[in-house]
Amino acid sequence: MRARTLPLSRLRSSGGNPVARRALAVAAVVSLGAGLLAGCADDGNDESDTSSGDSNGKTVITLGLFGTQGFKEAGLYSEYEKLNPKIKIQETVVERNENYYPALVNHLTTNSGLQDIQAVEVGNIAEVVQTQAAKLMDLSKVSGVQSSNWLDWKWKQATTKDNQTIGLGTDIGPMAICYRKDLFEKAGLPTDREEVSKLWAGDWEKYVQAGEEYQKKAPKGTTFVDSPGGMINAILSGESEKFYDSSGKVIYKTNPAVKKAFDLTAEAAEKGLTGNQTQFQPAWDTTIANSKFATVSCPPWMLGTIMGKSKPDSYGKWDVAAAPKAGNWGGTFLTVPKSGKHTEEAAKLVAWLTAPEQQAKLFAKQGSFPSAPAAYDLPQVTGAKNKMTGDAPIGTIFAEAAKQIPTQVIGPKDQIVQQGLTDNGVILVTQGKSPKEAWDNAVKTIDNNLEK
Repeated sequence: MRARTLPLSRLRSSGGNPVARRALAVAAVVSLGAGLLAGCADDGNDESDTSSGDSNGKTVITLGLFGTQGFKEAGLYSEYEKLNPKIKIQETVVERNENYYPALVNHLTTNSGLQDIQAVEVGNIAEVVQTQAAKLMDLSKVSGVQSSNWLDWKWKQATTKDNQTIGLGTDIGPMAICYRKDLFEKAGLPTDREEVSKLWAGDWEKYVQAGEEYQKKAPKGTTFVDSPGGMINAILSGESEKFYDSSGKVIYKTNPAVKKAFDLTAEAAEKGLTGNQTQFQPAWDTTIANSKFATVSCPPWMLGTIMGKSKPDSYGKWDVAAAPKAGNWGGTFLTVPKSGKHTEEAAKLVAWLTAPEQQAKLFAKQGSFPSAPAAYDLPQVTGAKNKMTGDAPIGTIFAEAAKQIPTQVIGPKDQIVQQGLTDNGVILVTQGKSPKEAWDNAVKTIDNNLEK
């Protein structure tokens, strides 16, 4: 995400990394008659004025962001400025996290050139916590900030071993499965979301079995799953440990959960159940436009991608079912560098932007799902609707998924491992490579990149 993060996320470097590419997915989604936009999506407005005050003597708080975080688009800056007339807010946006994050690390390392507030993608938060925490404020000390306002695992992701919380969470990406009701009907599968959820409840192997049933009567030219990359990311999003263990050791090669996810995805690809495209690339976009697949692993921001790439005749033909297992794909944090010009004012703004009420507003306007459980009962969430999914209560569906997400170990180089498994691994099975050849290539690519 998110997506950006975008996706992801696609934990957000762009190019091949699925979580990073979420940051590239700009797409309108309709909610309550308004537009929902993909969570951490593509371009934002780049305002490079980082001065400490404007001509009216106001204090200017600057934010360094990647993708479209949505605060400005959802009207939150304007609302805060009305509540605080002496404050003016400006954001500087870098489109892709792969360009944003290395520069952020450089600025943190040199302790210079930082904005008052800096966003950090979930795929990078572990590295920032481990290596840059001393440069960032402990936001747990800010008035009104309480750890109970966030999902426990989200709070812990930005907290150091000595209990310094250096980032406050904005959105998350609770996992679901978005599916085409019309294609399911043609293939003889149930279309009611409760019945669909039962097809694969509790087991991703059941998801593959449902795909085999789909393919028996599949509409010509369609596959059950959009892509192997999306599938393996979704499976791994529900594992407590995937690429690193709690001690910080790289375990992706020896973790049976990773190999099982890889093998199951490769099996689906070998059986022709998945598309042969890499997510968030132009060819994959075309498969959405032409209704070429029946299911896609689907955090909330994915609805924005679907909306942006679909033709109008697809509106209302989608629905959202529970994923086989709960997981998270995407999410961002806001941090306050100690060297900023307005640390106190910036910290107050971060606390306000990430409060449950503002997170609910952001979801209603932009599709970024809240990391604050208190937001789940607010009308902006409970009443959310989406043009692609008609009357489906998407806010309630994703809220239930969010409550079941396990605490997951995030390592400093998760993005490298994830990208290797997707773009240099399982996708090769759709190109004629054996699962073993695909795995060996992924491992070689990942290890080479980890050594750099």
